[in-house]
Amino acid sequence: MTRLESEKQYQAAKARVEELLPLVTEETPEDDVYSVELVLLSNLLADYDDVHYSVGKPTLIDVLRLRMYEMNLTQKALAKLIGISASRLNEILTGKREPTLQVARAMCINLSIDPAIALGI
Repeated sequence: MTRLESEKQYQAAKARVEELLPLVTEETPEDDVYSVELVLLSNLLADYDDVHYSVGKPTLIDVLRLRMYEMNLTQKALAKLIGISASRLNEILTGKREPTLQVARAMCINLSIDPAIALGI
């Protein structure tokens, strides 16, 4: 088997991984039968997850809203923090406008946002 074909196989593999976890420690040799099985099943599960449960990249709007929540900021406070008007921020948050390079830079620095997300790359 090179991949998990169904949700049933996926659930069975997850259950087996749970059984194997207590049997494999940092000291377990890589060629131990349980260690090999754990690695193989983990890789199969990861591949299945990538196809069926992919999270995807967050949008700038998602990240801004998350930062507002994490930092307990209002739109007005966030706008002040990144040096734009509240109405301009609202346009960005509603998808009507993209941030300028200067604003994207301020978002990256002040909010610790990945530049690729701020620039939409």
